[in-house]
Amino acid sequence: MKKYQFDLIVDSCRNVSVDTFLLKLTCPEGLPEVNPGQFAEFMVEGSAKTFLRRPISIHDTDMVRNTVSFLIRKVGAGTEQLSKLKPGDSVNVLLPLGNGFDCTSLRSRYPLLAGGGVGVAPLYLLGKYFASHGISPTFLFGGRTVSNLLRLEDFEKLGKVYATTDDGSFGERGVVTDHHVLQNENFDVIYACGPTPMLKAVAGYALRNGVACQVSLEHMMACGIGACLCCVEKTRKGNLCVCKDGPVFSIEELLWQI
Repeated sequence: MKKYQFDLIVDSCRNVSVDTFLLKLTCPEGLPEVNPGQFAEFMVEGSAKTFLRRPISIHDTDMVRNTVSFLIRKVGAGTEQLSKLKPGDSVNVLLPLGNGFDCTSLRSRYPLLAGGGVGVAPLYLLGKYFASHGISPTFLFGGRTVSNLLRLEDFEKLGKVYATTDDGSFGERGVVTDHHVLQNENFDVIYACGPTPMLKAVAGYALRNGVACQVSLEHMMACGIGACLCCVEKTRKGNLCVCKDGPVFSIEELLWQI
């Protein structure tokens, strides 16, 4: 898929939690096709500590209004600077990057979309894809506490939403693989994004139950095109760059000891 570099215009930038914000950008030239699970690389200006572009998952798109949205957690100087953008500001973005989720060949009718923390970000666009094809996805989200569960009301417009929290402040206490929905429902494919321990737990469940599973890896990705080799993952196909060959992989490709 062709990659584009745009100067996008900030439509809005608002906080959705203490440390997370929703950034909506407009593409005056017209937004290219974006597949769920792809990401963008942001040039961050005005930060003396930020030299490389920052990779951010694509959260949502509106092809009619030519807008693209990003759900971003503030974790350092780069994302802190992005959180200060104002409507009308311009930001240089490279997109769409990477390979997204396989939504077609798996022919899923009962998909489970599992996310941890801000890992829910790419699952919104994926959920919209299923909903537009008459399929109601099930979402299963996990967080340390209720404040880590993001945009639940928006996801509920697309399908059923279940949640776990480490402290039991919302949903069921525990991690996502502890939730009763995994024992009560028969899903035919699982899509997951979040911290590596969560992804490995979900992958383990999928393998034990014979369910197809794709995971979006959260590696450091400096260039976004496979040139810097800082995001290499060992796979059954050899060493692959997460930014170029992923970030989405079938768990059968990975060498995790599950």
